[in-house]
Amino acid sequence: MSGDSDMGKKMKTMTDVKVLKTEETEHHGFNWKLIISSYVPVILLLFLFLVGVKSFSSAFKLMGEDFANSLLSGTANPFLSLMSGMLATVLVQSSSATTAIIVGLVSSGTLGIPAAVPMIMGANLGTSVTNTLVSLGYVSSNKSFSRAFASGTIHDFFNFLSVIVLLPIELATGLLSKSATLLANMLYGTSGNVKFSSPIKAAIKPFAKALKTLVIDVFGMEGPSAGLMLALISAVLIIASLAFIVKVTKKIVESSRAEILDKIFSKNTFGTIMFGTLFTFAVQSSSITTSLMVPLAASGMLSLESIFPVTVGANIGTTTTALLASLTGNVHGLTIAIVHFLFNILGMLIWFIPPITRKVPIALTESLAKLVLKKRRYGFIYVALVFFLLPLGCSFLFN
Repeated sequence: MSGDSDMGKKMKTMTDVKVLKTEETEHHGFNWKLIISSYVPVILLLFLFLVGVKSFSSAFKLMGEDFANSLLSGTANPFLSLMSGMLATVLVQSSSATTAIIVGLVSSGTLGIPAAVPMIMGANLGTSVTNTLVSLGYVSSNKSFSRAFASGTIHDFFNFLSVIVLLPIELATGLLSKSATLLANMLYGTSGNVKFSSPIKAAIKPFAKALKTLVIDVFGMEGPSAGLMLALISAVLIIASLAFIVKVTKKIVESSRAEILDKIFSKNTFGTIMFGTLFTFAVQSSSITTSLMVPLAASGMLSLESIFPVTVGANIGTTTTALLASLTGNVHGLTIAIVHFLFNILGMLIWFIPPITRKVPIALTESLAKLVLKKRRYGFIYVALVFFLLPLGCSFLFN
């Protein structure tokens, strides 16, 4: 009996030493096996996902960019301007592209600043459709779908609530336009030729261009049909990459690194906002940043509370490219770019900084996720109604 006890203690000691060495390797060195088996595949799959998103954007441009341009014309109805900006962004799948069009129209004098402000807000609303669509890819899973849909729609509710508060204030006082005009007059002409080129975007571009070439040159398609085919190919690439990301990240979740990652994101809220801002600036798309959060939430790696500040940062980050571009152009173009920046900053100050108001978008998101979990079709109805039928109906009804 004593021998067995000594043998048990010896085996326990050896196990403890082995665990200790493993922990030391993880903390003081590189666990190459873990990196190769988990993190490298995730990075490659994320790259394929970004290629798919970029191609998806190109597909919508082939199908509807001219329509988007025609939507962004002057109107005295602020609600219609809001819906126009939203629908145009849904069509081209890029708030940066919509904002660039609006800045160009304002700079040329075709569009006035009062009409452009609601359009900028609409662009913010429209860009959140991508992450919501990505979350619908988890419809066949119970717990994963609830987490994915919540993480996909937190961006929606944050933007909706910001519009609900700031649009009436702007219409009543001109707070955004007047503040932006003052800042633009101070900044205009003080900067040289400022240009930013995203290394990530540069790496993605050749692959996205190859897919577009495949559809147009090899398949011999053009116009809307080419856009539809490219959209289908891109959708398959996005869904497939997301599916494999989920499988690979399960290893990380099972090894308890999910809890570590969540703690890193939730420990420093403002650091997480900065991460969202800088990452969005790097990839030049808030929808890419927020869409990448969906599989992390679905797999349980990140909580909704940890994802929310990333979303806030993404909203701010998506304004930086237009700001840099407008510094070398017309003062009116710079004004509307600053309006976009101020809108997102004020949205953060209202709906994120105060702990009380921060709970509102989270509560609304979780309530909708619970409802959609009970009846999955409500998720598809929500996307169709909010992002397509409502803006399309308003645009055709009031035009």
